[in-house]
Amino acid sequence: MSFKIGVITDSFRVDIKEAVKKASEIGAQGIQFYATNGKMAPENLSRAQRKEFLNMLDSYGLKISAICGDLGGHGFVDEEDNIWRIEKSKKIMDLAKELDTDVVTTHIGVVPEDSRHPRWETLRKACQSLAEYGDSVGAYFAIETGPERAEVLKSFLDSLDSKGVRVNMDPANLVMVTGDDPVEAVNILGDYIVHTHAKDGIMLCKKSPEVVYGMIEDDNPSAEAFREVPLGEGSVDFIPYLKALDSIGFNGFLTIEREVGDNPAKDIKLAVDFLKQKIGEAGLEE
Repeated sequence: MSFKIGVITDSFRVDIKEAVKKASEIGAQGIQFYATNGKMAPENLSRAQRKEFLNMLDSYGLKISAICGDLGGHGFVDEEDNIWRIEKSKKIMDLAKELDTDVVTTHIGVVPEDSRHPRWETLRKACQSLAEYGDSVGAYFAIETGPERAEVLKSFLDSLDSKGVRVNMDPANLVMVTGDDPVEAVNILGDYIVHTHAKDGIMLCKKSPEVVYGMIEDDNPSAEAFREVPLGEGSVDFIPYLKALDSIGFNGFLTIEREVGDNPAKDIKLAVDFLKQKIGEAGLEE
């Protein structure tokens, strides 16, 4: 079983058309882009422009691995704020379906360890609404791993009555924030994983996820909590991780995300080559 390699176009920090060209040039098979604002947001992309964009991707032999629908802030932790967030997220799911992908990825906010915490129910109600809508249109709203332990996220997902909310596995977020083992997380969340981000990092200082994600004040702001690094230079052990994904039957996209660095295009090209090498070393080539 072989994986497909994608790239988040925003990581190139250039216009999307130029980013699509660069993704093709470095050997990616798919792309992901942000659709929360700007020219790729649903309200700014006419039907003709959507078709034109798909035609451009087809000319480069690329597919859309997923759309990023992260609306920023602290996710869906404020019930009143969730009214517009849910409606916007539904429009992004509609856009995803029209652009031939089933997946919208996002952060929802930190799921609390205790299901009796008021934030748990607020998040659950929002995700239940989005899960039901996802089921109705055939799309997945995929929560990115990292703000909480894999076991907590699974318990939260198990509490939903619909399957339209799934998981975007980001192994770097786990090692940088919660200290979870990505292989163990794959085994825990396997039934829910529909997309992955290929990223690497290291934890520098253990802090509460609420602190890391800016939900509560940091008592020690001078101590850096984590650092994102190029693939292969962090704490993610990619060969066991890729084998774990293969063992659960996942053969979708490993979409490269590079949020820092002075030369993202170079880092992304190295990441594509790194993933191809590790897929081969893991014996998972087609």
